[in-house]
Amino acid sequence: MLLSLSFAFAMQPAAAQSILRDAETEALFHEMSKPLIEAAGLSPDNVQVVLIHDGSINAFVAGGQVVYVHSGLIAAAESANEVQGVIAHELGHITGGHVLRFNEGVKMATGIMILSMVLGAAALAAGSGDAGMGIIAAGQQAAMGKFLAFTRTQESSADQAGASFLTKAGISGKGSLSFFKKLQNQEFRYAIPQEDSYARTHPLTGERIQALEQVYHSDPAWEKPSDPALEARFQRVKAKLAGFVDDPKRTLALYPETNKTVPARYARAYAWHKTAFPEKALAEVDSLLKTQPNDPYFLELRGQVLLESGRPEEALESLRQAVRYAPNEPLISSLLGHALIATEKPDNFIEAKSVLKAAIGRDNSNPFAWYQLGIVYDREGDHGRAALATAERYNLENQPRLALANAEQALQSIPTGSSDWIRAQDIAMVSRTAVETEKRKGSDGVR
Repeated sequence: MLLSLSFAFAMQPAAAQSILRDAETEALFHEMSKPLIEAAGLSPDNVQVVLIHDGSINAFVAGGQVVYVHSGLIAAAESANEVQGVIAHELGHITGGHVLRFNEGVKMATGIMILSMVLGAAALAAGSGDAGMGIIAAGQQAAMGKFLAFTRTQESSADQAGASFLTKAGISGKGSLSFFKKLQNQEFRYAIPQEDSYARTHPLTGERIQALEQVYHSDPAWEKPSDPALEARFQRVKAKLAGFVDDPKRTLALYPETNKTVPARYARAYAWHKTAFPEKALAEVDSLLKTQPNDPYFLELRGQVLLESGRPEEALESLRQAVRYAPNEPLISSLLGHALIATEKPDNFIEAKSVLKAAIGRDNSNPFAWYQLGIVYDREGDHGRAALATAERYNLENQPRLALANAEQALQSIPTGSSDWIRAQDIAMVSRTAVETEKRKGSDGVR
């Protein structure tokens, strides 16, 4: 821990990693985290839980009110309750302001190191070479020890805060302890020393478990069972994610065809789709829809398989139904917009424009939706707004040069002073600053 896909899954670049976006997963994260966020005194509207495509068992916060969860953590978790324990811990980092206070630890360590270098240099100047080098080395060791102690304190603080949020929310801490024991087993497996936490950023996992057991065992919610419906949804999302990110052979081994459960059929549908067996994928989805014909996420997947198999016209009915049953899911609406455009029928472009604008109105941080809307504007001959939509896309994808070029093109075509013109001006200003910063960094590297 640092401070520690739509369509139906889709990847969105995020620095060196990729964000996985999926309507069903995000809805589940929201429901799982909402009582914890409220218990932490934060607003559920302002806190996000974001899924990162990374196979390691990890979660972190990196500033703001965003909790990042690795896909590997979801794969390792056995229950929604375990993930809630992780989210509670990360909320402890947020409420503790640990990212903001990180520089305090760096500053303390740096102060010790500078002092040791000054004293060491003085000893060297006086002719005591060995003593001088010893002072510098000892100072470096002390500085690192001070910094690691600082991060361990933050981790312990986040553990206790997370436990208090679980208690206040009336959620059992069994999942939290269970997940810590998984981490401890990983440490045993890779022979990570367990005797001394001095050289670690985190306290020993065994120490953390012992401290939390005292809290959780006395909590009235300790024996409270997790919501069965929530747990069932978690198993669906876990299987869905496995089908999307894992090698299909692995997915089919984990979820063989003899397994007729909902999660297994869900995972296999993704595996068959990835291996270009659309009929097998559709057979799995259709078997799911026989039991739950109005499930928007099954309908979404059916539409996705048809669309990505080159059958956009056939995908429309399933996607329209998915939007009908989940009208507030902009990621599903974006997929419908994509399918409408893919039919290449001019009559469908009017509906696509309406659907995509509504989707962006609910979630304007989806580069794919902006890309699709740009196609509609371009087909209409509205090249200024097509350029603006493209600028929005590149701005979200952190490509400032392309965002700047398209924003400047939009400014030349969109009526001056209009809301779209002002937005293009904002993107141009931000992108120009980013480009100049890149140039300065590049020239600094040359010198």
